[in-house]
Amino acid sequence: MENEALKDLFQADIAVMDPKELHGLLNEQLIVDVAELIEEYPEQEDLIISSLSIQRAVSVFKILDFPIQERLIESLPRDKVREIINELPPDDRTAFLGELPGNIVKDLLKLLRPEELKITLSLLGYPENSVGRLMTPDYIDIEPEWTVQQALDHIRENGKDSETIDVIYVVDERGKLLDDLRIREFLLVSPNTKISEIVDGRFTSLKVTESQEEAINVFRKENRVALPVTDDQDTLLGIVTFDDVMWVANEEYTEDIQKIGGTEALEEPYLEIKLFRLLRKRGSVLIVLFISEMLTATAMQYYQDSGIFIKFADLILFIPLILSCGGNSGSQASTLIIRAMALGEVTLKDWWRVMRREIQSGFLLGLLLGIIGFIRISLWQVLHIYNYGTHWMLMATTIFFALIGVILWGSFMGSMLPLILKRIRIDPATSSAPFVATMVDVTGIIIYCSVAGIVLQSILQ
Repeated sequence: MENEALKDLFQADIAVMDPKELHGLLNEQLIVDVAELIEEYPEQEDLIISSLSIQRAVSVFKILDFPIQERLIESLPRDKVREIINELPPDDRTAFLGELPGNIVKDLLKLLRPEELKITLSLLGYPENSVGRLMTPDYIDIEPEWTVQQALDHIRENGKDSETIDVIYVVDERGKLLDDLRIREFLLVSPNTKISEIVDGRFTSLKVTESQEEAINVFRKENRVALPVTDDQDTLLGIVTFDDVMWVANEEYTEDIQKIGGTEALEEPYLEIKLFRLLRKRGSVLIVLFISEMLTATAMQYYQDSGIFIKFADLILFIPLILSCGGNSGSQASTLIIRAMALGEVTLKDWWRVMRREIQSGFLLGLLLGIIGFIRISLWQVLHIYNYGTHWMLMATTIFFALIGVILWGSFMGSMLPLILKRIRIDPATSSAPFVATMVDVTGIIIYCSVAGIVLQSILQ
């Protein structure tokens, strides 16, 4: 920031500053710099927002983290809250209200002007994670019978209220979307050209009930700053802009990373969330994993009674090795498939291709690690580093086949579980690395001991 002096000022008592001087000083700063000041000096946040012009206050409010926004709404004077909530773009207002408790939303809705209330209630009426919650009705539409000059005059008159004028939408008399045109297409033709002459009907739109995840994929493919949103009759309802989709993508990415790490989505910044809420988010998953891991002990007790670990106690030494390899292969596969699904590279109809690929790669990886395990036992025996007994060759063979089986199974489970969860409409990210590793641990013990029982059968009898 160029305003290091301003930071020094905030470290002192800015309440004694002349309000006009503070107003001028803050309004000269970049929006991101003002937001940074609010984050750094929360005790002065009310004064900072109140000292800004309403347009800049709204711009700063939009980019603040939700906990700060919520705190400001509760602490600012009601008149200031009224101004901010009414001046927020409809899509940003809807996203903010969607995060608040119902009683606060009810109070804020009372502050909206009638026209803003109508728009807000309409957007809030769409499903929570639908495109309808992201769209804004602030766009420019024109009619095909107009000339380019008429369209440009319309843009000049109404463009200041639009979310963007980079793309202009052509609709018929019933509001049906006919095309979307970039502004440069108007500037490169004669002013007397009819709009119908430059319309080609080739455009991409989003359905209002589509998921926000689908909108992210479409934006990624189309490389557009905005996309139109229509209903089932192709009536233009609004537009979704790139910045809103990127915000959702960041939220989705953060939530997926947290779930893949084996915790519930925090929904708040790490340093802002209360300790007991953090413990509940993490503890619930750990309890489920701990109870699941108990099945591993149950499986080991069963095979202990069969005499495998009594006659071949050295097999116990390789349990962590076998299980970790299976868990790691499963975690790798799960993470790769979740990421590929998020990017639209893999869909449910690709399940057979995914399974075939993971069976092949799991077998080859298991074969590679199996060979390394076999060589390791052989070298330790031959070099007298450790004595595995007279049946060391059979033990090495057991490790070889067990690694192939466990890694193959881990890759299969890790790749199929996200697809299965997606099929039953559960977030695939919940098939996180810890869950896959736990499942492979339990089944890995069964595979390991079953292989040992087959290879060592003649000796165990």
